[in-house]
Amino acid sequence: MRTEINVLDKPIERIKDTCDLMGIVGDFERRLPELETYLEGLVAEGETDEERLTVSGLSFLKRNFGRQSSQGSVAE
Repeated sequence: MRTEINVLDKPIERIKDTCDLMGIVGDFERRLPELETYLEGLVAEGETDEERLTVSGLSFLKRNFGRQSSQGSVAE
């Protein structure tokens, strides 16, 4: 019997719940592949604390959402 443990499951679920509460779950869904890659990089560097991964993931999304909106206003 093989059991797979994914340290990213809880942080990603918490991040999704937070985005849902903020009304930006659509943005979360679009950014999910980038978020997973970012979090996988943190895990590869040795980070395994779910709370730190959650906070880092939220910070990552905040930076990306801010960059996206500022780029959108420049293009208009």
